[in-house]
Order: sequence, then C-alpha cells, then structure tokens
Amino acid sequence: MVNQKAQSAVEKSLDGVTGDKSTGVAGLVFVAVGKDGKNIAAHASGKLGLGSKEPMTLDTVFSIFSCTKALAGIACMQAVEQGKLSLDDHKQVYKLCPELEKVKVLQDDGTLVDKKNDITLRMLLSHTAGFGYEFFNPKLRDYGRPIGFGVLDADIRSILRMPLVNQPGSRWEYGINIDWAGIMLERATGMKLNDWMQQYIMQPLGLKNINMLPTEDMKKRLAYTHQRWPGGKEAEVRDHVYREPLLAETQEEKDRIFHSGGAGCFGTPVEYVQVLAALLNDGTSPTTGAQILKPETVKEMFENQVTQFPDFARQGIPAAKPEQTNPAPELYPQEGNPAQGWGLTFMLTQEAGATGRGRNTAWWAGIANLFWWCDREKGVAGMICSQIFPFGDEHVMGQWGACEAAVYQALGDSGASESMSKLSVQ
Repeated sequence: MVNQKAQSAVEKSLDGVTGDKSTGVAGLVFVAVGKDGKNIAAHASGKLGLGSKEPMTLDTVFSIFSCTKALAGIACMQAVEQGKLSLDDHKQVYKLCPELEKVKVLQDDGTLVDKKNDITLRMLLSHTAGFGYEFFNPKLRDYGRPIGFGVLDADIRSILRMPLVNQPGSRWEYGINIDWAGIMLERATGMKLNDWMQQYIMQPLGLKNINMLPTEDMKKRLAYTHQRWPGGKEAEVRDHVYREPLLAETQEEKDRIFHSGGAGCFGTPVEYVQVLAALLNDGTSPTTGAQILKPETVKEMFENQVTQFPDFARQGIPAAKPEQTNPAPELYPQEGNPAQGWGLTFMLTQEAGATGRGRNTAWWAGIANLFWWCDREKGVAGMICSQIFPFGDEHVMGQWGACEAAVYQALGDSGASESMSKLSVQ
C-alpha cells in the first residue's frame, strides 16, 4: 500500500529537479517497497530525454549497468546451493577458467609479474581478487592503450585481455571480478548467464522486464542517455553507451553478445525492487511465494567479507576517464567513520545511516547514476534510476538521499530527514 506522505514527498522532490532545466536531469524514476513487496512510494518524473516530449513512466527501461552485479551474485549463489560452484575452491576456479591461473599482475611501472596468491569465487564476488576497471584505474587505462579497454561494449575480449592490478587478496578494488564470476557460472552449468537469470530469478519472481537481451517491447520504452562532458556543466543527449545488445536482432548476433555479470542488464526499477523484496524475506518472494535463495545463503551474502579492510571505501576512486565518472573521495560517507563492509557483490553500511536506513543495509549503483538499497533490518528497499554520465551526478545522488529519507521519515523513523549532502560527489 502506497504511503501517501512518502509518495507526496517523493513526487515533490523529484519534480523539483526534473522541472528545473538548469539541473540537466531530464527524468528520474524512484520506487521503494516494503517487506510485503508492495510500493511505499513510486514516481516517474520528467521526460525520457532532454528535448523529448515523451514522459518518463514506471515502465521506462534503463540500462542498469552495475546494478546487474547483485543479480549475478544471486545467480552464482544459486549455483553454489546446487553444488555447481564453490565459494572457496581455487582449483575449481582454475579448472573452469584456466585464464585466471595464468593471469599476471600489472605493476605501477607498466610491467607484469606473476600473482602470488590463488583466486576464489568468494574473492571475485567481494572484489578482492585483484581486478580493476579502466575508468577508475589510471594504471590499467594506460596499459590498455593505444587500443584501450572498454567493458561497456558487450565484448568478452576486453575482459579476457585485462591483467590484475593488485595481488589477489591484498586489497579491495572495484573491477571486472563479477564478470569473471559470471563466466565461471556459464562454464560450470553450460548455460548462458542471462538464460540462468531468466530461469532461476526472473521467472520465479514473475519479472518480464529485466534482461541482458532486451525484448522489442523493452527497446521501445528505453530512456535516453545523457552526458555532462568534462569541463562543462550542461547535460546533453548522447548515443547509448551499451548499444550492442540493443542492436542484436538475429540469433547469430545475440550469440555474440557477452553476458556481463558486471554490467549487462536492462530493466525497470519497479521489477528490480521485487528482487530486493525477496532478499528482504530471506530469499522468498512476498509476491509470488517463490524461493530463489535459501535463508542461510542470503545471510551469507549480507555478511561482511572484507573485515580486514574496514576503510576500503575511503581509499578514493580517481576519475581515470572523466567522461564516465567523477572522482569519488569516499563511496558512502558516514558520521564517525564507522567500519565499512562488503557482502557478496554489494557494499554494506554496517551502522545506521543518516537517511534512516538500518544497520547492515546493502546498496550499490550503476555508472549512469542508478542507485539501490536493501535494508533487511527495517524491511525497506528501493531504487532510483537515471541515465546520465559521468557517475556521481550531484543532482541524482541528492535525490537518492532525499527520497530514501522521505520514505523512512514517512514510516516514522526519527532522524530520517537529516541531510544527505555528504553523498554528493564533488
């Protein structure tokens, strides 16, 4: 049941941004659900794109980029439950992916050295295996040139070409780890990752609009992509960044698409939050009654996997490719600088947050400024979606914080209206 107080606050907040041309944010969609899977607030604000007359709707389809990672994590943990994958068996990793046994580590001087430690699926899912992203890591970006790396091209060759940037287990760094986890699943099961997701996640949850190969109907509802170019503040419409899955029509073309566990899905926020609702309920959908994960598996996913790195998200992320991301001095600032956590494919804010979110809330994002959170302590989850580059857009992040806070405030949690301005990436 929609909470009218939350709904009104969300509408006012979102419309204030999309209605102000100076923000450059054409449209936003926000959805929050409770443990019953029903909407607390849901609003589509603005237009599909700058200059477009078509309204943004709750059925608008977004490229969700790294919001895919949680879905890939669920898929891998389902395979663990079925005995097809092991979290801690490095020998299985090398049997399925011999490339990972031989992969070298890129040094600061551009040379490659042997890795000293073994890689496990758990390390891949917790971003401690040693891989990076070229848009966050200048060393990796430079190493890939003059050709360059491009993980947003639906081509497995970029993944296969990348060296490690750290010795396995030596630090946390965000990168192509979940892509490799997806490759492991495909080789262990003989199923393409998207096919697995459709059969074991989407169909049980009754979801028809989350897919790595968007249907013709989904393509018709696609949001425009926008860009703020380095050095300028005004946004403009640009070509879609992740085009290949949208262009593939024949089966031969579709077969060439890499099923990226790190960034490959398209979807609608109203359906994505239904996956989160299942996590709120220990792996069982409150809507369909289907169980996609066992309770003990969900518990494992929400346990901190990187206790040895309590400040991992304070190490800062540079804007190696400023057209794709702003620099991020800290991923989720919190008063008092509590220890930070990372579960199996998502960050954990281990202490209660300024918006009113509870302890051990999971959250993550997509590079075109999409953000989700899943608060199992208080039984609330939600998502805000845009399609604008670079990552860390202050207007979208501000709305994420404001709308999340509005939901908790409407539900009666004290302190939920506290400012979230710290989250804006400068």
